[in-house]
Amino acid sequence: MRVFLLLGLLLFTTLFSNETDFADENQSSVSFHMPTQKVLYLSYKELPKRVLKGEIFSVTLKTLSTIKDFTDITYELSNYRGLELINDIPYREENSKYYYDTFYFLTTGSYVRLPDFTATLIDETNTQYKNTQLPGEELNVVTLNPKKNFSNIIADSFELVEYKTTSYDNQHNIIVFIAQATNCNIKALNLDGVYKQGIESVTESNFDSKIIYYAVLDKDLENLSFSYFNLLRNRFELINIPIIVDDDSVTTQSDLKPKDQSRERIKMMIAAAVALVGLVFILWRRKYIYLFLVLIPLGYIAYSGIPSKDVCIKEGSPIYLLPVNNGTIFETTHSRYYLPKEGSVKEFTKVKLKNEKIGWVKNEDICSY
Repeated sequence: MRVFLLLGLLLFTTLFSNETDFADENQSSVSFHMPTQKVLYLSYKELPKRVLKGEIFSVTLKTLSTIKDFTDITYELSNYRGLELINDIPYREENSKYYYDTFYFLTTGSYVRLPDFTATLIDETNTQYKNTQLPGEELNVVTLNPKKNFSNIIADSFELVEYKTTSYDNQHNIIVFIAQATNCNIKALNLDGVYKQGIESVTESNFDSKIIYYAVLDKDLENLSFSYFNLLRNRFELINIPIIVDDDSVTTQSDLKPKDQSRERIKMMIAAAVALVGLVFILWRRKYIYLFLVLIPLGYIAYSGIPSKDVCIKEGSPIYLLPVNNGTIFETTHSRYYLPKEGSVKEFTKVKLKNEKIGWVKNEDICSY
């Protein structure tokens, strides 16, 4: 009896073990085949034959998916050298059965290797399929040998929009200009032979950039010249800015062109002419009703001729180089200052410092504000 019980127990254990192994084998088979299914095929649409150090260039991937309906294709970039990635998410275009994903890079080194592109397709059920990798390739890098006036700008185009020059101190002028560029690392702008320079504001994108830049120059300099490399024309091009000193204040960030200084004089001349006509009418008609034709213009002339008054500036107030928010601060008041007022624009007041330099103070930092 015991023998039969032992044989039955042994047979049951063997059958249960076989079923468990079979179930595990099926489950393993499912988990193995699903993630190894290849659904993406990658290739380069085209590669640049050579790139310049400091140039922004693009790489477009040609992608074919065997699955029609999916949520997204994500990329992981690795093992690249001499490059700075501009856009983490590619610009995508769909054409027939292919997807064209474009990445932009800035060349930072003399040796360049493109990244390994690892693509993953995610379907509507958030299933991640097997990764597909496109190995990176090395690119030929050319380093420019420019003249001394090169501004470090490499672009499809670089154009001046506006500019203005004012007095900075007894030995220097300051020029402020707005420039726009395409396909350019515009923050690399640097001018040779200037006393001081910097960026006041910059707007960047992969295609169009805009910058407000200042440079402090010697007063005997009559022209500011610098060059940039034009990628479309494959040559250096010269930018010239004439130094025409304007004593008017800078109005806004988008209005830096020199103004016509003769307008105020014309207004005062018109006011004087009106006052003279009023005086003639009073003497001719002997009616004092025409007195307003004399008093109002004379009052305007007197007001325009009033010298600037001192303004009180709070202790610890920053003095800006230009009337631009988040602009360059070149001095901070250590105590309460009284400085001559030279003008004003919106949120700023123009003052003359004790060292004869011109600066800008926010209205909120004026004692009487």
